[in-house]
Amino acid sequence: MSGLIQLSGLLPVLVSLLVFTLFLKVNCESLRVSVVSLNGVWALNNSNNSLSLGASVPGCVHTALQNNNIIQDPYYRFNDLAYRWISLDNWTYTTSFSLADSFRESRRAVLVFEGVDTVSTIYLNGLFIGKTDNMFQRYDFEVAELLKDVNILNVVLMSAVTYASERRQAHTAYSVPPECPPAVQKGECHVNFIRKAQSSFSWDWGPSFPTLGIWKGVRLECFESIRITSFVTSPKYDIALSSWTVEVELFFDVVVASKGIVLLSVPQLHSEGKFQLSLVPGKNSTSFVLQISQNITVDLWWPFGHGQQPLKELFINISMEGGEKLHAKRMIAFRTVELVQDPIPDSTGLSFYLRINGQPIFLKGSNWIPAHAFQDQVTADRLAQLLISAQMANMNVLRVWGGGIYEQDLFYSLCDQLGIMVWQDFMFACALYPTEQGFIQSVREEVTQQVRRLKSHPSVILWSGNNENEAAIAANWFFIAPDERPRYLKDYVHLYVDNIREIVLQADSTRPFLASSPTNGVESVKEGWVAKNPYDPNYGDVHFYNYFHDCWDWRTFPRTRFASEYGFQSWPSLSTLSKVSVSVDWDFSSNFSSHRQHHELGNQQMLIQAKLHYILPNNTDPIQRYRDNIYITQVMQAQCVKTQTEFYRRCRSDIVEGRGHTMGALYWQLNDIWQAPSWSSIEFGGKWKMLHYLAVRFFDPLIAVGVEDNGDFLIYAVSDRNRDFILKATVKFYYWNSFTPQCSLESEGTKVKGGTATLVFARPVSELLTNCKNCTREACVVIFDVSDPENGVRSPSNYLFLSSPRDAEGLQKPKIKFTVEDGGDRFKVNLHCSSPALFVWLDAEDIPGIFDDNGFLMMSENYTVFFTKWRLTNLKEFVAKLHITSLRDIY
Repeated sequence: MSGLIQLSGLLPVLVSLLVFTLFLKVNCESLRVSVVSLNGVWALNNSNNSLSLGASVPGCVHTALQNNNIIQDPYYRFNDLAYRWISLDNWTYTTSFSLADSFRESRRAVLVFEGVDTVSTIYLNGLFIGKTDNMFQRYDFEVAELLKDVNILNVVLMSAVTYASERRQAHTAYSVPPECPPAVQKGECHVNFIRKAQSSFSWDWGPSFPTLGIWKGVRLECFESIRITSFVTSPKYDIALSSWTVEVELFFDVVVASKGIVLLSVPQLHSEGKFQLSLVPGKNSTSFVLQISQNITVDLWWPFGHGQQPLKELFINISMEGGEKLHAKRMIAFRTVELVQDPIPDSTGLSFYLRINGQPIFLKGSNWIPAHAFQDQVTADRLAQLLISAQMANMNVLRVWGGGIYEQDLFYSLCDQLGIMVWQDFMFACALYPTEQGFIQSVREEVTQQVRRLKSHPSVILWSGNNENEAAIAANWFFIAPDERPRYLKDYVHLYVDNIREIVLQADSTRPFLASSPTNGVESVKEGWVAKNPYDPNYGDVHFYNYFHDCWDWRTFPRTRFASEYGFQSWPSLSTLSKVSVSVDWDFSSNFSSHRQHHELGNQQMLIQAKLHYILPNNTDPIQRYRDNIYITQVMQAQCVKTQTEFYRRCRSDIVEGRGHTMGALYWQLNDIWQAPSWSSIEFGGKWKMLHYLAVRFFDPLIAVGVEDNGDFLIYAVSDRNRDFILKATVKFYYWNSFTPQCSLESEGTKVKGGTATLVFARPVSELLTNCKNCTREACVVIFDVSDPENGVRSPSNYLFLSSPRDAEGLQKPKIKFTVEDGGDRFKVNLHCSSPALFVWLDAEDIPGIFDDNGFLMMSENYTVFFTKWRLTNLKEFVAKLHITSLRDIY
């Protein structure tokens, strides 16, 4: 199985990664700072005290209610509507804690809330200490004068839905659209008036759960003179000196003026520096630059597929004159990032690509949404499973989409280790936003905190101000009258340019910033930050969706510089859906199927697109027909995204009518937030859809892309390798009813440079069919690859349909049989079929794990795949739950 990643041993990799991640946490300690964790079980009450229960912190109200058996699984059937009352009520978290005299006698005591969701009033021992109104901020409250032996802490949460509505009603000068989401999303209104995950009020792939809770940790910090509030590192390359430096920024909370000595060291690079530190009472920030000797070879951090991801320990030791000592450490990595927007020969536009360590990198990946509506349920293993699955599909980048959350620290640490670059949006999406002073001040603090928190991660390679808001104004999504447009343009520039961009440029000189996505980049800047057409393929990045054009016709795709969103929907497997539904729901025309589809006409669009090339399921057994319909939507999605992605990859070296030089393909979307139809390639729970298995192949570092263009059959070799190869194309024609190639031919070798797409084969289709006896478009399929035998390099095999499979002549039911052998951590599945089979799909129901190949064309009588287990299971259970389907089996 050339070109596929071997998946055996996944669990040990997961475990080792998680252990390593714990080591990555910043270890800040002070001999005179005492920390009391207030995480644990708090009391939770609703507004009229009719409900009183225990609730975990970190956590949220929904999870607490479920854990106390007051509600069912909120994801079950129609519970998102049944449980609206939870988000419409107000709730109070209460805890008590005792303190020793040493804590109460400290000069300073600060209550630290890492994250409150979202609008709250906080009381300590009955006295007001502060408010919160931004889910994405950390809040510190001074409480030294209020502490007692036994303390009562209350966090009174206001309904986010009510708060957003009140803020909208108070904004009387002019409307700030959209008012509400589309009806099909069954969501809440005015989400743009609250600094909270925008998707929590509903989205076209997710439910409406406007959560309330204390979603991150709470602690009390007591100290006499000084504490570190933030510690940021920024390795930078000094071109003039041809050497590296590490800028270390320290942020302090200081009680009394003091001086000290700072020692910075990176032992692995034999580098250290000694610096003077002088602090004054109040908030202090200072920075130091550690010079790495020119004689030291620095191993660079590379995206996955282009090199290793070495991480080094940086130690900081601070000795104050009063004898106080502070210690901290962080993992750092060395790499440079440039966003290149230069003129292109034979084009009126500009390039748009990322150069990492001076090397152009084609970005291959997807878009990331929140992994759960209730963030307290996003565990370390859930994150690791999703991110490792992305890397296994040869992805080197994920875009953290702007309608969700800034992810937890573990997410970025894992990306650092896995070589997965992060395109980081700020949390604004598909809306206009108010710009009154209070809102702007809150956003400024949010952005400042998040940039400080994330800039130390080498995986973060780009900041983007928002998702699709430039396009929303340019295309007038919200039907703004022409005479009102200047007001919204001014607000847009004020928010994303005058504030967010200003903060980012001041705080981080190591990464590029874009005001929006999609955008025309510097061309949008020239046009006043909102381009006439932000989707112009001659500039910047493009989002493209078209559900009614034939997705097999690559001519319908924009030959863009960078494709940052594109995709098609599919349904998740029955085993995933069955966890939240009952048998009466298992029909595409059921109320449940309609309820779970949050994209207007989505269910119809999937079947309309599938019907263009496949015969739709017609089994008389309704449940089997439902399972088959799920299968055909996944086949459709996988083939559509494969075709589009291969188009973008082969466009990296071409300029056609001024367009091309595509340098990124990020399909929408990687993961799911619940069990429902969506654009994802991984179902909620971690099960791979057919799309993800095909992504392993179409994101391979070396692929062969076959297309028909003006009657010619063309094969492009697309290489992300760092070296050149002499590649030959091998082409075979098969009858749909035979395992023996009807004819086979091989091209001459063509030099394919690393980082290019090169045409290696071109012949008229008519000539090929004529020379291949009895082959017609309907009777044969083309299987091909490219290889360099001398260097042992071969692409995954690929295929081209010369006609739709629905018209395939001679395609028979393959009568697939199987035997299974237990190999310990994986099962060996031996397949046997009577005739060629299309899109062979192995489904182990709810047994967690991954096949090393799936959704493939089986062009041999026997084939072997392996299933890597994610939990203990036995051979009997696996065999009982294994279902095998091919395209011909569903009709």
